[in-house]
Amino acid sequence: MKKLEDFLMPTQKELFSKLCDRFKGRTTVCKNSYILVRGGAPIMLVAHLDTVHKAPVKHICKTQNGGILMSPQGIGGDDRCGVYALVTVYEQSAVKPWLLFTCDEEVGGVGASAFCTRFQKGKLPKKELESLKMLVEIDRKGRNDAVYYDCDNPEFEEYITSKGFETDFGSFSDISLIAPALGVAAVNLSSGYYNAHTQHEYIDRKHLNATVKKVVEIVADAAKPDFPQYEYIESYRFSRYGYGGWGDWDRGTYPLVLEDAPNLKKVPADIRNEYAALLDFYTEGELEALRKEHGDNVIRMLFESEMADYYGDMYDEEELK
Repeated sequence: MKKLEDFLMPTQKELFSKLCDRFKGRTTVCKNSYILVRGGAPIMLVAHLDTVHKAPVKHICKTQNGGILMSPQGIGGDDRCGVYALVTVYEQSAVKPWLLFTCDEEVGGVGASAFCTRFQKGKLPKKELESLKMLVEIDRKGRNDAVYYDCDNPEFEEYITSKGFETDFGSFSDISLIAPALGVAAVNLSSGYYNAHTQHEYIDRKHLNATVKKVVEIVADAAKPDFPQYEYIESYRFSRYGYGGWGDWDRGTYPLVLEDAPNLKKVPADIRNEYAALLDFYTEGELEALRKEHGDNVIRMLFESEMADYYGDMYDEEELK
């Protein structure tokens, strides 16, 4: 498994098995939940193995130069791009980072929640994990986005920005659970996929490789003895839009950091939370074009559609009563 294409076609179960074999002797494995790969550099990279698509990829379509990849089944760049990136960064790094591959992020952060629970119970290397200098997830759409969720560490944000990333907003990813559990600052970086959760999803190989190159630099920085450790600082600047919990874990929030996103002030208050959440899936320009053509109600419809995929399978009728 070296080419990006090798990571796109296996099922989650098959990919889990391949990664266990690849990193044999260096892993802590929780079956059907996560694979933790021990490293030497005090930084952990995170990606999830599942995709939202029902069928595995059977056919990959490419542009003539191979730079853009799509599939009739849905290419699954969210987050097979991240899995590929983690393995590639690991191979290219002189001092190896820690890696965390999680299962079932798309249905509520199942693997990340299991990781956090086992960490709290002392079943993971607590000293090493608490000594990590930062967490970097590679699970974001686009080219140069950096999403921090509830983490508000200005010095950490300044460092990530210095690598060419731009602060953006998102709803939830695995680091929403892992960062506060470990007390370590975290960011989710772009991995070159677009139109996530649709059959029209595509991967821009050049954009993905650009992130890989930057993260190799970040790992090298983190390995330096004098490089700082960035702590997780909870943000209190925004209102919370809560969603129950995954086990004992807070289920994530939808940030409305109006001072950092003045465009949100123009969005009607009755759809603002939903609008902010959708920024994890769509650009502001896409949302504004849809509002212009279909009205504000399209935001509610999109929110219900996207979040149904995320959360709809989490509770049965008895739990909701």
